[in-house]
Amino acid sequence: FGYLENSYVCVINLKTMKIKFSILFFLLLPFLAVNAQKPIILGEDSIQIGKSVLPCLSVTIPEADFDVVLKDWIKQLESGTKSKVVNENGEMSIFGARIKKIDPGNINVYSKLAKLDSELQLFASFELKKDEYIESAKGSPAFISAQEFIKEFAKNKYIDVAKSQADAEEKKLKDLQKELSSLEKDKSKMHKSIQSGSSTISSENENITLQTNELNTVNASIMEQNRLLLTMEEGPAKDELAKQIKELEKRKKAAERNIKKAEKKIGKADTNIDRATGDIPRNERMQEKVKEQIAAQEAVYQEYAEKLKRIRAY
Repeated sequence: FGYLENSYVCVINLKTMKIKFSILFFLLLPFLAVNAQKPIILGEDSIQIGKSVLPCLSVTIPEADFDVVLKDWIKQLESGTKSKVVNENGEMSIFGARIKKIDPGNINVYSKLAKLDSELQLFASFELKKDEYIESAKGSPAFISAQEFIKEFAKNKYIDVAKSQADAEEKKLKDLQKELSSLEKDKSKMHKSIQSGSSTISSENENITLQTNELNTVNASIMEQNRLLLTMEEGPAKDELAKQIKELEKRKKAAERNIKKAEKKIGKADTNIDRATGDIPRNERMQEKVKEQIAAQEAVYQEYAEKLKRIRAY
């Protein structure tokens, strides 16, 4: 398989508890981070199925979930055939499997999946014909193909794990970015609230000036008309003047209502300005905090993204 950047490849060949090193297989890296990728180790071993001990290949699958891998392994073996995997006490067998990468014909596969501390180990024995199993010692051309098949399965399962981890960290990053965007929008609304409030205060102050002038004019007219009314004799002219005075009273009340409304709007605008003015510094502090969290999360996500990239390069 050759060398990979910042890594090297090795294969461990195990048979009947006797370790003998041969070709190598998979990636060993310096693990400096807790979430660093772990090696996938491919080896030759043996498994007991019923009363028989069969030669097999083994491969480690780091960090993977047992039930997920078991389901996917069975699905892989059953792909392309009507045969079904029989699972008895963790000993799996399928007769007539179609694995073109290993052999164009039907083969039998016996396998087990075991839980280790932080990884799984898959054992698989491939029977091409009755009692003819794939082994490196027999020089079978199917041996390399079987290695590649089981290696690819393990690699894909580890990729699934790493992608799930990277996706989870990316979601955390996006959530933080959304939070920052929301804070930025809130700050923009606060500034707009201050601008709107200032505009309202200016406009309503002008309105109060106009209404106050109207009120002063109307009050003066009412006083003058009342004095005139007192000097008039009863008759149509006096009645007409009384109507005019009522109209002036209506104008007076309208001016007074308008002044109160304007003062209320000014008070509300002042409250909004005070609130926004106090909230902006808090918002800015929150933005700084979230920006720090984003920077930290970006680094975490990048670690997981690089981990996924390295595993894909196995």
